[in-house]
Amino acid sequence: MPDFTTEPHDLLELEEETSMEELQDQVQRAQSELIELKRRQDQIEKEKLRLEELSRRQEELERGRIEMVDKLTRALLLVQRETEESQRRLEQLHGIQDSFAEHLRELENIDCKSWNGRELARELTRAIGTVDEAKAAYSRAQSKIAPIEDTSDINGGGISYSDDFELRSHGFMYWLQSGVAFTLPLAALGLVALLIWSWHLLTAPH
Repeated sequence: MPDFTTEPHDLLELEEETSMEELQDQVQRAQSELIELKRRQDQIEKEKLRLEELSRRQEELERGRIEMVDKLTRALLLVQRETEESQRRLEQLHGIQDSFAEHLRELENIDCKSWNGRELARELTRAIGTVDEAKAAYSRAQSKIAPIEDTSDINGGGISYSDDFELRSHGFMYWLQSGVAFTLPLAALGLVALLIWSWHLLTAPH
């Protein structure tokens, strides 16, 4: 019959070995859990940073959107007003252009040489009326063509658009005569200087 009796010190050694193995297992499990917790903590931290970045970008987007909506709304209203004003201005200039063209045709059609004695007074009155109407239309159009005069000259010597328009209407002979008139004083001065220099040469002792 087998003997199942065991010595007390053998049992104690067996229990100690079992306890050491369990303790090592517990330590390993604890280390594994710590590693897993650290990994999850890192993941949570990364997710937190990602969400914070998304939140910041959303706030930046909303601020930019509100800012541009406000700017574009104001700019659109300004562009609409400018477009309407430009359209009105264009229509006004087209009307002036048609009026000037019509008056120009009427003035060019005036032929004084074709009037005979009996029609002279009537045609002359009609022609004078045509000229007066052209003058009136021209005067009315000047303020519409250039409502604001050039005020860049401090002394008030600036040329307005209407003056420039008037200057452009002169022909070649006008500018030729004006050029002669402008240069005549200089030519006279040069002639006097030439005479004085010649007199000095003639009277100088040899």
